Amino acid sequence: MSTEENEKKSPAAGPREKAPAAKAQRPADHPASRHTVAKKPKPARESEEAPPQPFPPGYVPRLYRRYRDEITPALMRDLGIKNRLAVPRISKVVVSMGLGKAITEKPRLEAAIKELTAITGQKAVLCLARKSVSNFKLRQGMEIGAKVTLRGQRMWEFLDRLITLAIPRVKDFRGLSPKAFDGRGNYNLGLTEQTVFPEVHADQVTFHQGLAITIVTTAVRDEIGFALLGRLGMPFRREEAAVRKAG
Repeated sequence: MSTEENEKKSPAAGPREKAPAAKAQRPADHPASRHTVAKKPKPARESEEAPPQPFPPGYVPRLYRRYRDEITPALMRDLGIKNRLAVPRISKVVVSMGLGKAITEKPRLEAAIKELTAITGQKAVLCLARKSVSNFKLRQGMEIGAKVTLRGQRMWEFLDRLITLAIPRVKDFRGLSPKAFDGRGNYNLGLTEQTVFPEVHADQVTFHQGLAITIVTTAVRDEIGFALLGRLGMPFRREEAAVRKAG
């Protein structure tokens, strides 16, 4: 018997392994393929807010156009500035909500994020506690606030709505205090309710919450920052504003 025949009859050589058969692809007109339905994207929930829409190309906010064409030459004349680049300007605006009660009431946090996003047109971010305070049942890392930092076009649009729409709707409003500067030209103000903004519907508000607004400028002194915000239209109290100008 030849060697080749011994190898074929030898039990050491096990049965041949069958190669896996390749799956035949069904044609597009196969009857089974007619029942295949493409997956549709899930519709957005009602609680999910639509992302903020970008501004159209070439859009210039109204308040920024006024600052560029009217306020900048006036500040150069009033402050004795010769270089246009040295004129004070707004660098950013921070809108925040402190939510201490959100430790026990989580719906407050969700409502604050939703309202801040509607007011500013930008998604709000959460603020976490930096340290633990046992008296307030607060632990480090807890979500106790929300904030939005605005720059560029959204910053100018928010300032325009704040000055012309929101502040005049404050009940018994008698003017902003010119003493709320921090010593470096930045101004802080607080609003007791978020319903002063027309983007928030009063009948849909479940928690009344105040908010803080910080306007950061490039001014190095409070007097320069006061002159800038006064030209932009911030309604300061007349008596205290006259004293500050005289000083």
